[in-house]
Amino acid sequence: MRLTIVFDNTACHKSLTAGWGFSCLVEAAGKTILFDTGSKAAILADNMKKLRVDPFQIDAVFISHDHWDHTGGLSALPGIEKLPVYVPASYSSSAETPGMISISEPVEIFKNIFSTGELKHTEQSMVIRLKSEAVVIAGCSHPGVGEIMNAASVFGKVTTIIGGLHGFAEFDKIEHLKRICPTHCTRYIERIAGEYPQKYIPGGAGRIITL
Repeated sequence: MRLTIVFDNTACHKSLTAGWGFSCLVEAAGKTILFDTGSKAAILADNMKKLRVDPFQIDAVFISHDHWDHTGGLSALPGIEKLPVYVPASYSSSAETPGMISISEPVEIFKNIFSTGELKHTEQSMVIRLKSEAVVIAGCSHPGVGEIMNAASVFGKVTTIIGGLHGFAEFDKIEHLKRICPTHCTRYIERIAGEYPQKYIPGGAGRIITL
């Protein structure tokens, strides 16, 4: 399983461009899925090119929630009209693009790759099952990290969280994790890095996480 952050508030390589928003390429279970698309199509396209991500190899797009900093790069994907685009049920633009699939309840979208379902009528997260473990990818965690972890635990023991954690400050909830990579809108990144140095993985466009 390989995760490549292609859009984030920071960049870990000088050749890449940072921008407000988040996008992560998920390569797992024989599928390639783009999780969110950041805020700007030009940045997403340029970062993907520099990271040698072939957009024509993407099997699906997964949108966590209907905010501009997670959907703005959709137009950067050639042939988007031919791809399944999994969106939460509250997604306001679901009628505008062919191939959009509305999700409200937990569902397996590919073998061992799941959606938590839309939580608190705002956001869905992706869960990848690796044997008995569950890896969670979140957009902004608006429903709350605890709520997301509870939903994801149906698919396995949550050991890893990657993505935006918003104002999350209940640090005891992540004590049992093996890995945490807070990105994008996370308010307390430095606190998380300081309290959990063995678990912490820096984010930023260009970061590759292999599990």
